[in-house]
Amino acid sequence: MVKVACCWDDGVVNDIKLISLLKKYNAKATFNLCTGLMPEQTDVPRWLGKGELRWTFKGFINGYVGLKDLKEVYGDFQVASHGWTHKVGTAPADEFIKDALDARHYLEDVFQRECLGYAWPCGAYTPESAKLLKDAGFLYGRTIENTEHVGVTDTPMRLNSSCHFQAWDFMHKFQAVKERGGIFYFWGHSYELLECEDLWKQFENKLDMLSSDPEVEWIDVIDIVR
Repeated sequence: MVKVACCWDDGVVNDIKLISLLKKYNAKATFNLCTGLMPEQTDVPRWLGKGELRWTFKGFINGYVGLKDLKEVYGDFQVASHGWTHKVGTAPADEFIKDALDARHYLEDVFQRECLGYAWPCGAYTPESAKLLKDAGFLYGRTIENTEHVGVTDTPMRLNSSCHFQAWDFMHKFQAVKERGGIFYFWGHSYELLECEDLWKQFENKLDMLSSDPEVEWIDVIDIVR
């Protein structure tokens, strides 16, 4: 038996299509949301225009899910804090913990349930910020580091995953966990799938493979530490 978990960062518009696939294959997921960056209305994804100077992913401007659509889009899944404005864990202590808690409290108000998970923006943290997170009542802080033994050798405030969802050795890592038993945990950003049908199909094939395996049990990220 192998337990499988996944999470997705930032709260971007491609999450809507991603969620339709997750539901198709009865897969669980946690969405790490930056509520202070999310507009009231859901954005329309587009490609970078001529002369524009801004951050994009390979020229793709995915945009964010609107605050008014949070419950409709994410209501069937777990949500976690990714910071109000994506403030990294190396920021001044008071700024960091306020950012983490502001997003958590907003999500708890919207979804009317506890929101005790956290994903470190850019994977940046310090021992001090990890302690602040724990003292504030969070149950885990997900890094962008990999481990072969999810939830065993990590501390909850520095929770490592198995791999990124587009890792070249995704299937090798899954098979290794399956053979020895344990947890296979992957993460990513749905904007990394762009509007490329081949990339979406590749990911759907992974979901199909995982969900059709009788030895797979989908779990939420928070179940790893609980």
